[in-house]
Amino acid sequence: MAAAARIPDEAPHIPVLLRPLLAAVAPVSGVWLDGTLGAGGYTRGLLEAGADQVIGLDRDPLALEMAEGWAAPYGDRVRLVQGVFSELDEVASDLDGVVLDLGVSSMQLDRAERGFSFMKDGPLDMRMSQEGTSAADLVNELGEAELADILYLYGEERASRRIARAIVRAREAAPITGTLRLAEIVESCLPRAKPGQAHPATRSFQALRIAVNDEYGELLGGLEAAERALKPGGKLAVVTFHSVEDRMVKRFLQARSGGGGGGSRYAPEIVRDAPQFIVKTRKAIGPDDRELAENPRSRSAKLRVAERTDAAPGRTDRKALGMPMLKGER
Repeated sequence: MAAAARIPDEAPHIPVLLRPLLAAVAPVSGVWLDGTLGAGGYTRGLLEAGADQVIGLDRDPLALEMAEGWAAPYGDRVRLVQGVFSELDEVASDLDGVVLDLGVSSMQLDRAERGFSFMKDGPLDMRMSQEGTSAADLVNELGEAELADILYLYGEERASRRIARAIVRAREAAPITGTLRLAEIVESCLPRAKPGQAHPATRSFQALRIAVNDEYGELLGGLEAAERALKPGGKLAVVTFHSVEDRMVKRFLQARSGGGGGGSRYAPEIVRDAPQFIVKTRKAIGPDDRELAENPRSRSAKLRVAERTDAAPGRTDRKALGMPMLKGER
């Protein structure tokens, strides 16, 4: 029996919902894949809990560079790979478990030069891979209607049209290249935040980050890739940070576990495919009081866990998942 799991003292950031995650997937053994390596908190937690090996996957080269130091004592129990989790089944198969921690990490948020946060001035970047189209490219090149769609669909920003109009007007004077300038433009379109409320630019920054990194497409791709890569009995654990992500994960697991709605008793019986997953947590697991005190950023986190069956992978209906899609994606 593996020793009780502990969070390594040297971890630079406390991974969200690690304790309930390890409890939900116990006992931990075999080969696991951490699809969002970040600062390595989940990887080290899984190793301490009894995993024989953890494959740490991340699209951010900085995460892999940082991992070279803390991973060395684990030897070949840790394998580091740069890539996106929508392609994780190309990295490994017959996995005993997959962990996906969605969203942006503290390591990225706290570095002004990455451009994820408006708390400090920095270049308007937001690229997790540090390659491809940046947030500045979107803000300065997209048309007003396209910008408004991104802010509304990805950030659930009700003032999306007003903000998009202000962005287009502001960039006519000079390109928008810094996080603070964009935050000021957004803030000028909205009522001043009351004490305790989120900064007015929060939703807009979230929307742009999701668009830059194709986070919803990656989430769907990651769920499907995990389904292909897990062995029968393998565990899938997903931590989300906002309602759209959680809805997508919930509906994916409902569909793959034989749920998602039934037919009328007067209609012919609906023939369903054999379930690909058994849902282990009927309701999403959130942070307890201890975790909220230790890490306020965990307040919106939700954990869902499921176990893979031996059924063939299924097909996915993007609309049924409630996945936001821009006009060109519909």
